[in-house]
Amino acid sequence: MTSSVSEPRPRVNLRRLADEVGVHPSTVSRALDPAKRHLVADDVADRIIAAARALGYRPNPVAASLRTRRSTLVGVLVPDITNPVFSPIISGIAEVLGAEGYSTIVADAGSEFGARMALVDELIARRVDGLVLATVSRDDPMLEHCLAEGIHVVLVNRADDADRAPSVVSDDVAGMRVAVEHLHRLGHRAIGHLAGPSTLSTGHLRRLGFEQVMREHRLAVPAGAIVEARSYDRDEGERATAAMLDACPGITAIAAANDLLALGAYKALAARGLACPADVSVVGHNDMPLVDMVEPPLTTIRIGPRDMGRDAARLLLERMTGSTLPARRIVLAPDLVQRASTAPPRADRSAAAPAVSAVLKGGYVLRPAPPLTCRSLSAAARKPVSSRPPRRRRAATPSLPHCWNPIAHDKLRLTRRAVST
Repeated sequence: MTSSVSEPRPRVNLRRLADEVGVHPSTVSRALDPAKRHLVADDVADRIIAAARALGYRPNPVAASLRTRRSTLVGVLVPDITNPVFSPIISGIAEVLGAEGYSTIVADAGSEFGARMALVDELIARRVDGLVLATVSRDDPMLEHCLAEGIHVVLVNRADDADRAPSVVSDDVAGMRVAVEHLHRLGHRAIGHLAGPSTLSTGHLRRLGFEQVMREHRLAVPAGAIVEARSYDRDEGERATAAMLDACPGITAIAAANDLLALGAYKALAARGLACPADVSVVGHNDMPLVDMVEPPLTTIRIGPRDMGRDAARLLLERMTGSTLPARRIVLAPDLVQRASTAPPRADRSAAAPAVSAVLKGGYVLRPAPPLTCRSLSAAARKPVSSRPPRRRRAATPSLPHCWNPIAHDKLRLTRRAVST
């Protein structure tokens, strides 16, 4: 009985292909290398390529790497391959490197330091020509290890505080500023922040942007209005939002450090019977795929992850082809993508309701702003402008401590400035 399984075709090597065409093996090698094909006559190159296809020739990458001292392999490490923001980054890297004859090896590094170091060592052992790291912390010993091994490294999405390697990032401070300014224009004054881990450049810089713009608008940031997530995922977004609402029930808007945290906020709000954006507006960050398809579609900050990946690949190519320029950081400008998760605050929630029920633990509470009259405007104009909050008075009800009203203070400050000019 004969077997229906065909015997595998014997592997065709470079020498056999050269004998088939009647040329030297070095001529075959040049004809099959896009970078050197111009060194071979067109008709000879065409014959070699046709013979390679007919015989099923496949280059031997191990032999080629021994000859050229290049593997044409690049390792890409991401912290969480299930996070949709990394898919376009990886795609952009592969697009640019593939056009130059490089293949990418993508590794899911996770957040555990030992596992990340083991993956890096394995990739170095496989003789990758370079690494693109989306995993580094602000002062990461893994980066120092890679540089000490003499491997070419480029960082993407997250940066190193000391700029020890080239990097491509979004302007994280500006992105969060845009998010908070958007909420402020809608009328929100009680704004909370779901911060990313402070050990990462994204978490640190986006929190810095939040604090800057809140300070510029003289808006209160009471204890509990900023909650740091331990990682960038939905579960942490839900936990951090619940903690924020416990501390600051009067919050009317949340600016999240990434989209997964924002989606976790959706879940925490729903668990308390709060609607988005009717009760609490939410802004994400990154504009990862599919956030336009959730309910409500997420308003977010677009960082351009595919462009980020392309630029990272170009920086790595510069390094791998011998560039000795100092490490540089490419910073991409973010954009606001306004969808349906943000709206003006409800009057009863931002003013009247918190005066009774939303006492912030250890902080402030939003109270209705008093009506502005011609007399109050005139009195405000005669008073010197001060950035200090009004003096606290004894609470009318012992169980409800009197707190500074940031809405009234903000309106009064703006009124004084307008009258004095």
